[in-house]
Amino acid sequence: MDRLRPAKVAVSPRASFLSGLKTGSGLAAASFLLAVSFGAISTSQGWGHLAPVICSMAVFSGSAQFALLATLGSGGGIAGAVTSAALINSRFIPMGIAVAGDLRGGRFRRALEGQAVVDGSWAAAHLGGGRFDRYLLFGATAIQWPAWVAGTALGVAMSPDPDLLHRLGLDVLTPALFVALLFDEVRRERINRLPALLGAVLAAGLIVFLPAGPALVGAALAALVALFRAPASPPAGPESAEEANRAEAAGQADKAVQPVHSDEEVAR
Repeated sequence: MDRLRPAKVAVSPRASFLSGLKTGSGLAAASFLLAVSFGAISTSQGWGHLAPVICSMAVFSGSAQFALLATLGSGGGIAGAVTSAALINSRFIPMGIAVAGDLRGGRFRRALEGQAVVDGSWAAAHLGGGRFDRYLLFGATAIQWPAWVAGTALGVAMSPDPDLLHRLGLDVLTPALFVALLFDEVRRERINRLPALLGAVLAAGLIVFLPAGPALVGAALAALVALFRAPASPPAGPESAEEANRAEAAGQADKAVQPVHSDEEVAR
């Protein structure tokens, strides 16, 4: 008799959350160093001691906050600074749409859970096939937010040279971590290779004419390619795999309880 295949072991929410903490620890370390630079630069531009920390607590987006610094530092007004930050953060709209199906609860709870959608956590929590591990997402973000706020506070308090991270070469840590996440995503699903390649080409071309922020926003348009390229066979998630195993086990059980008739009984 054929042996039953063992059902796929489901990962508990606690284990998934702890995995997110572990995954997010590297991103948190890089965020901490980058936040020190943000605190130092904002203090040197006259933001004071409290405004940078409040900004990091509320915005929690390095690209948007540095866009604020760049715009205000170059003489731009508040409206222009907020607009530039909003344009850079517009990437969270498609990211939020992608993860919305895996969030739980009513509108308020889903909106609250959506606050965990940040770049590194979102990429790390992707399971493939458009599905996300929400508890891993929460864990990866839970460790990054306090690191970002603490780094900003340290930068404000110590006021180091804003160019210190650049001279030490530590400003490449965050891009390196994102490249590692990108390679993992591309290796996991072949359908992501073309959008990743187009995004890299667009970013390299736009950076010649535009600042880094707008260039990255323009490169994100390559993600639209995924809308027109559906995978041939979407990978089965943990729930579907478990249901398949249960169905197979039920079928085997039905066969096992069927009565066995002798040849004489069949002839009758």
